Amino acid sequence: MKIKDIVNRDIVNVTNCEFEPIHIPGSIQPHGFLIGIHSDSWKIDFCSGNISSYLDIDYKQVLNADFKDTFGELQENLIKEYISKNLLLSSSPLPLNLAGKDFLCTIHKSENIYILESEPIAENNKKLSDVYHQTSQFLSYMNETHTLKQLCDMVAKGTREITGYDRVMVYRFDKDYNGEVFAESVRDDLEPFFGLHYPHTDIPPQARELYMQNLLRLIVDINYEPVPIYTVDDGNDAKNLNLSLSILRSTSPMHVQYLSNMGVAATLTISLIHKKKLWGLIACHHYSQKNLTPEIRLAAQLQGHFITSQIDIRQSNEEYDVARKSNLALEKINAFQLPAKEESFEILVKRPELLELCNASGVVIIINGNIYKNGLVIEDSDSLILSKWLSEYTGNSQFSTDKIIDTIPEFLVDNCDNASGIIYHSLGVNNNCIMWYRPETLTEVNWAGDPKKAIVKDKDGLSPRNSFKLWREIIKCQSNTWLDPELNAAANYAHSLQKQLNLILMSKEEEKYRKLSEVLKETNSELENINWISTHDLQEPLRKIQMISSRILGKEDEQISENVANSLQRMNNSANRMQTLLIDILKYTKIQHIDESFVQVNPKDVLKEVLADLQEMMLEKNAIVAIEELPAIYGMTFLLKQLFSNLVQNSLKYSIAGKAPKVTISALGRQKINLGNNPGELFEVIQFSDNGIGFEQKFAENIFNIFSRLHGQDEYKGSGVGLALCKKIMQVHKGYIVAEGIPDEGAIFKLYFPLEIENAN
Repeated sequence: MKIKDIVNRDIVNVTNCEFEPIHIPGSIQPHGFLIGIHSDSWKIDFCSGNISSYLDIDYKQVLNADFKDTFGELQENLIKEYISKNLLLSSSPLPLNLAGKDFLCTIHKSENIYILESEPIAENNKKLSDVYHQTSQFLSYMNETHTLKQLCDMVAKGTREITGYDRVMVYRFDKDYNGEVFAESVRDDLEPFFGLHYPHTDIPPQARELYMQNLLRLIVDINYEPVPIYTVDDGNDAKNLNLSLSILRSTSPMHVQYLSNMGVAATLTISLIHKKKLWGLIACHHYSQKNLTPEIRLAAQLQGHFITSQIDIRQSNEEYDVARKSNLALEKINAFQLPAKEESFEILVKRPELLELCNASGVVIIINGNIYKNGLVIEDSDSLILSKWLSEYTGNSQFSTDKIIDTIPEFLVDNCDNASGIIYHSLGVNNNCIMWYRPETLTEVNWAGDPKKAIVKDKDGLSPRNSFKLWREIIKCQSNTWLDPELNAAANYAHSLQKQLNLILMSKEEEKYRKLSEVLKETNSELENINWISTHDLQEPLRKIQMISSRILGKEDEQISENVANSLQRMNNSANRMQTLLIDILKYTKIQHIDESFVQVNPKDVLKEVLADLQEMMLEKNAIVAIEELPAIYGMTFLLKQLFSNLVQNSLKYSIAGKAPKVTISALGRQKINLGNNPGELFEVIQFSDNGIGFEQKFAENIFNIFSRLHGQDEYKGSGVGLALCKKIMQVHKGYIVAEGIPDEGAIFKLYFPLEIENAN
C-alpha cells in the first residue's frame, strides 16, 4: 500500500497572497491528532503523522483499516450515536477511549469524510463550576450595561477571566474590513492596543471567509512544527482534506510570522457574526504557550454570542436619541402645508426642520432646473452637475455616502468643505431631486503601523509587516457617518416631498386643461353654429336650385337645346348630392349630443324595420338578405336602426353588376378583441357579410374616415359619411366595428357590442 502526505507546499507570493488556500494546509497543530473516516465504509482514509505521540500505534497501521477493527466497535457506535443526535457536531466535545486512553474529541463532516480531532484530557486548573459561576455572573451584569461599548468592555474582561489570556480585545470591522480595537482587557504591564486601527490586509478575504465558517480558532504555540496529514495514494493527485471547520488546522505561515512580529506566542479567536456578515472578532493574545480545554473554549465562545445577540439592541439604544430628534423634525416638516405652486419650495427650503431631520448642514431642492437651497451648500452649477450624475448613476433612485469623492473621483475636491457627505433622493423626471450635504470632518486615525506597509516584500520574499509603531493618519474629505435614523427620516420626507411635487404638477396640469377646455368649448360652439348654417341655411338655396331646374326641364312648350338640358340636369344632380351630404353631416354631428338611456334590444326586430324601409331598393337589385339567430344587445333603438340600415345599403350599393346581392347577418358568439383599454373584455359579435365588390385589406381602417371614398361618384354614388357614421354609432355604444375585404369577393363588417353598458336600463 502506497502512502502520501497532502501537505500544501505552495509558496505564498505577491500574486497569490490573497488567494492562499488556507483551508487545505494538509497539516495540523500538534496538540492533538486527526483521523479522517470515510462516511460510507468507515475506513480510516486520513491520519495525522503524530498519532504515535498519543497512542501506541503508527499512522501507517491505521490508514485504510476499519475504524472498529482499530479502536473497537463500542467507540464506533458512540461516534455514530453522537452524529445522529448532534447536527452541529463540533458544538460540544465527545469523550472517547481510544486504544486505552481517554480523549475529548470534536467531530465534523467534510464532504464524505468524518473528521475526528482528538485531544488528551488535561488537568483542568479552572473548575467547570467556576466557569459556570463566572458566566452566570456575567449574564446578571450584562443587563446593567446600556451601550454596545459597555457590553464589549464587559465581554473582554469576562473572557480574560475565563480563559486567562494576557490580552483580550473586541475587534470591530468597518465597511472595508479595516479593524478597530473597540474594547480591551489587558495585563497591567502590557501596552494597551485600545483605539488602534488595523488595515484590512491584516486579515485577507479567505481568512475572513473561514472566520464565517469556523467560529473559534486556536493556536497553542506559534512556534509549533506542523504535523503532516497522510492518506492512501490512490492515484488521485487532487485528493485533499478541507479543514475549514477543524480545531487543529495548521495556520498560514504568513499569519504565524505576523504574530511573531507582534511578540505573541498563542492566540484564541472567536468570530462575531451579525446579519450574516463578519462584524468583528474577540481576539485573545498570550505571550507564552497556552492551551484551553474544549469546555473552556465553548465558555469563551459563549461570550461572543452575548455580543452578537445584543448588537441591534445596543445600537438601537445609542441611536434612540438621534431617532427621536429626527422623527420630531419629520413630524413638524410634514405638518407644514405647502401651497400647490412651485414657488412654495422657496418657503419650504428655509424651514430649519428640513436640516434637523437628518442633521445636515445644507440642503438643495432642484425642481425643473430651478435650485432652492439653504445652509452650507456647493455652487449651483456643481449641484446641477452632481444631480444629473447621480440621477444616471442611481437610475433615479437614492444614494448616500460620507465620502463623495470615493464615488465621484472627478468631483471638485474644493467641494469637500461643504459637501463631503451627501444624501440624494430623486423626485422623478427632469433631474428633480433633494440633496442633503454634510461638511468635511477631519478625523485622526491611530493605526498600529503604516497601513501601506502591511505586507513587505524584501530579499527573502513576501512577509507581513514587523512594525506596529503608532502611525497617525488624518482622514480628509469625509463627513460624519449618516446614521440609520437620519437616512430613514430623509427617505420618508423625500417620499412625502415627491407626493407634494406630484400634487403641484397635477394642479398645473389641471389649470392648463381647464383653460384648454374653455377654448375647446368656445371652438365647439362656433363649429356648431357653422354646422347649423351648413346643414339648415344652405338647404334652402339648394331646394330653390332643384325646384327651378326641375320646372324648366318640365316645360314641354318651350324648346330647350340639348346642351342646356344636360347642364340643367347635371346642376340638379349636384344639388341632390349636396343635399344628401348635408343631411348625412347633420346625422353625424347629432350623435355626440344624444343623451338617451341604453335598453336591451332584439336586433331582429330592428332589422325587420330596416328591410321594410329598403324594400324598393332590394326589389330593384333583386337582393337577398338572410338574418340568422342573433343575441340580445344593449343600445339605442333608433341609432341601431341607422347603423344596420347604413350597412345593408352599403352592401346593396357596392354590389357587382349583373350579380344579385346577398347579405348575411349572423352571430359569432362572445369574443375578445385587442382594442381599447380592456383587451380581455368580452363582446357580443354580430357580422354583416356580402358578395359585393369588396376592397383591399389595406383600406380596412381608412373606409371609416369621414368623406373617405375608394371609388368615384360616377361609379358609386354616396357622400362618404355612411361608414364614418357607423363607427360613430359603435363608439356611442362603447363598442367597435371592424372591416375585412377581398376584392371582387365581398366585404365583412363585425360589430362588437359590450355585454353591459353602465347606463343600461
